[in-house]
Amino acid sequence: MSTLQITVNDRLGIITLNRGRSNPINHQMVKELATCVKALENDHSVGGLILTGKEGFFSSGIDLIEVYDYNEEEIRTFWIDFLSLQHTLASFKKPMVAAISGHSPAGGCIIAICCDYRIMADGKFIIGLNEIPVGIVVPDSVFNLYSFWLGQHKAYKYLMEGKLFNTSEALDAGLIDEICSPESLIDLARKKARLYMQMNPNTWSQSKLNLRKELISKLNFSQADTLNKMLEQWWAPATRKGLQMMIQSLKSKNATAN
Repeated sequence: MSTLQITVNDRLGIITLNRGRSNPINHQMVKELATCVKALENDHSVGGLILTGKEGFFSSGIDLIEVYDYNEEEIRTFWIDFLSLQHTLASFKKPMVAAISGHSPAGGCIIAICCDYRIMADGKFIIGLNEIPVGIVVPDSVFNLYSFWLGQHKAYKYLMEGKLFNTSEALDAGLIDEICSPESLIDLARKKARLYMQMNPNTWSQSKLNLRKELISKLNFSQADTLNKMLEQWWAPATRKGLQMMIQSLKSKNATAN
């Protein structure tokens, strides 16, 4: 796996997103994460999973610099696989805890809210869904995920605003469940995952799937119409111009960071 690091210790797996400084999500990462999660779900020697990133960044979201240059076929396949990844993560039948190690906007937030529990490192970090200001049409699957945790009213409001939360705001909104020091993040995630793993695995798993039945069904529903509208807006001149400006800003920040 070129974009992930995977370890398993005493039946607990840890997937660390590992692509560049900020873990931007490209098609390769989407495919590798889906493949890895499916393999761990079917591995009887693994009882639970932690998803985490690196210091300062869980994931900065979709890699706009790379994805902007995808052709029509590549961008369609990318979004199909990304929407499918949401279903793969949300329907994972074993305990899955997000150890959010830093910034987690947009796609990074989507990965995190598929998990059963979210612990975020304390710091000047942001998390949330800002697709609309970026120019990306929000698919109903994302609204269903967001509203599963926030409720429909708040999810609608925050999506339409493209609101990004700081850590304390995210905790108050119910977007994350706990804040801790960066140093204790993985230890606390392990404790939470193992707490779930101590319970009868069949009872815990079936209860999770029961409680998420409606959500999983919605995530598995065909989104062909939504995807077509997303792609139509993706190729709109105004969207392309806005993305170009964002990409120039990102490149400038990357050059400064390096």
